[in-house]
Amino acid sequence: MQEHTKKSHIDTVELHFIGPVNKQKEASELLKKLGFQDVSDSVPWRAAFPDINEHSLPGISLAGARGKEGLTQVQLSELTGIPQRHISEMERGKRSIGKKTAKLFSKALNIDYRSFL
Repeated sequence: MQEHTKKSHIDTVELHFIGPVNKQKEASELLKKLGFQDVSDSVPWRAAFPDINEHSLPGISLAGARGKEGLTQVQLSELTGIPQRHISEMERGKRSIGKKTAKLFSKALNIDYRSFL
């Protein structure tokens, strides 16, 4: 079951309790009435996607931002002056994205340049 992923604009807190097992369900129901969510079955994203390493995250961000704007690699290449082959290599994590290049992508894709670093 997919969860709603948009973050709320209110501050959040994570609670942990120790108590009698037979009161766990009752406590959970009371907290749900107060607006809390049970996330005990959630998994950290790094555990869910073990094949994604730190070096590939900027490329994934680039591909996602490009897709969100509805641009092909060729179109992004034309907007930024960066060869399409280089964009492909960056998205696959084969080429790093420097600060100057990240700022070019930032302008073309309407996203903060730090997403690509």
